[in-house]
Order: sequence, then C-alpha cells, then structure tokens
Amino acid sequence: MFFSCTNDIKEIRDFLADKNLPIGEAYNINHVHTDSGRVDIKMKAPLMLDFSNRDKHPYSEFPKGIKISTIEKNGDSVTIEGSYAKSYSNTEVSEIRDNVIIYNYAQKHKLITDQVYWDQKTHYFFTEKKFIFYTLTDTIYGTGFEASEDLKTWWVKNQSGVINVRE
Repeated sequence: MFFSCTNDIKEIRDFLADKNLPIGEAYNINHVHTDSGRVDIKMKAPLMLDFSNRDKHPYSEFPKGIKISTIEKNGDSVTIEGSYAKSYSNTEVSEIRDNVIIYNYAQKHKLITDQVYWDQKTHYFFTEKKFIFYTLTDTIYGTGFEASEDLKTWWVKNQSGVINVRE
C-alpha cells in the first residue's frame, strides 16, 4: 500500500505568511551584482530571511546585519553597514538600523546614525534620528539628515558643531 500527500504551494505560502514565518533562509551571503561585466554592488550578510510571500509588502530581512558596497564607474565607492536591515522589494526602500555607518571613500565623508532609510530608486538616504557626519573639514551633529546615495550632496535639519564656511 502506498500513501502520498500533496500540498498546494499557495496554501503553504499562506500558512507561512499567517504565522509570520519566512519562506526561505540564506546563510553567509556574499552577493555580487554586475552591470555589463562591471561589478557595481557587493553585499554581505550572515543571515537573510525571505518574506517574499507577503501580499502587500514583500521584503527580505537581515537580522544579523548587512554590509553593502556600491562601486561607481570611476572607481568611487560607498559602503553602508548596519546591525539590522529590512528591504522592501515593491518600493525598493530599505531600512537599515542599529550601528549604521555610511562611508564615501573618495570624499572621506562618513555618516553615523541609529537608523537610515535608503531609497534605491532615487539613490537617496534620509533619517530623522540623531547623527554625526564627518567631512574632511567638519564634524556635524544633529537630528535629521538627508543625502544623495554617494554623500556628495547633503542636507542637515537640526545641527550643532563647527561648520567651516568657504567664501
């Protein structure tokens, strides 16, 4: 006598979504993205949880941290690190939080904060949290910061610290 059982994929996805369980887990991720044979993004993470089974807002979660490096055609690079991240695939917006550091190697600009949102469509960062922003000549403290993805253009909301003004 033979017995078998089948499960409908939709039923499994719905069950996992109802229980707030991921449909997949990946460990020790080392992802490299290329465009026309040129490496433009590198991502490392010890753990990724796949919640793409969510109807309204599918996402990937990185509960043990993430490190992303973007590499421009001219060789400039920016690194984004945080102890936790969540990336929403429909909107291409990521939340990175806890010990967030964003560093532009060419300009030596560095942002330190507890939380940042990264809009990958518009190549834009923003936070309403406290931050410290370092340039070659300035150290700026404040609450509320917006910047282009490469940290070349930035806006500070409530700041303190010494800012050198060039005439």
